[in-house]
Amino acid sequence: MVSSRRPSERRLSDRRPSAVSSRRPSIDPWRLIPMDKASHVGGSDDFNVVFIGAGNIMFGSDEGPWNHSFRFEHKLGRRLKVVALIDPAIERATAVLQKKCDSFVVSAYQDTRVFKTLEDFVKSMSPKDRPRAVIVGSPPMFRGSLQPGRDIEMQILKHFPGVAMFIEKPIATGPLHEIEDAFTVAKAISESKTICSVGYMLRYLKAVQMMKQIIEENNLTVMATVARYACAYQAIAKPDWWDKSKSAGPVVEQGTHFCDLSRYFGGEVDISTVSAHSLEWDENAGHLSKISIDESKIAPENRIPRVTTATW
Repeated sequence: MVSSRRPSERRLSDRRPSAVSSRRPSIDPWRLIPMDKASHVGGSDDFNVVFIGAGNIMFGSDEGPWNHSFRFEHKLGRRLKVVALIDPAIERATAVLQKKCDSFVVSAYQDTRVFKTLEDFVKSMSPKDRPRAVIVGSPPMFRGSLQPGRDIEMQILKHFPGVAMFIEKPIATGPLHEIEDAFTVAKAISESKTICSVGYMLRYLKAVQMMKQIIEENNLTVMATVARYACAYQAIAKPDWWDKSKSAGPVVEQGTHFCDLSRYFGGEVDISTVSAHSLEWDENAGHLSKISIDESKIAPENRIPRVTTATW
């Protein structure tokens, strides 16, 4: 819903001012094209990248279109050099790396080394291996914190000041008492003036940018947003996704995209107004007929709700 009244005609009480960070102007929608049709970024020098995480978000799966390696390969072409792949699951990382080396993008991965931790890479890194970007696709419980082993952003700032980073969403799923840690991490990144992007890619859909352009060109004000996310739960075979203690639940893990779109169009959230209700796993309507994991292995208090609805 939008209002076409000009700013001078609106009362101050009509709406709370939106924060600048959530209301950036639109990108020309016609600039947005499928990645496999994009032109390579100009230049002939190597572009060193570090991938943190060797799972589905970094290398793709049947579950969806998430595949950061694919985007870098198409955007940078032969310039791309993945200098390190960091994942404690060495065998999995080695296996996905071998698949890349057996493909047409071998030039990007033929010298890639696998490490368990960022610290291990730093210790053995030569000057020519210094990355120009670090892509963080590790599980969310291992980022957005100040706790050792879960403070990857702070480690990147420490070892590679000024190097751009991409952080997958959600930025953190730690316990309630660590929420302030995420704000501290965000502040540290902002104050360092490091280029940092978070994976809220729905903002960059052509349809979203077209709507944004229409709103701007017609001087409209968004008065309300309505968003719904329905998950094909039977296709999700990752036990962590079903465990609130690890994923923080479907709203934080995936519905967060639609919360972000609501902010993008409607402005920041007044947290004091949030009202939410959920349908839990043990209610009659919460019994699922098809599920790809053994939920009995998850503590009852950590099983995810089936439906969540919220207004603010």
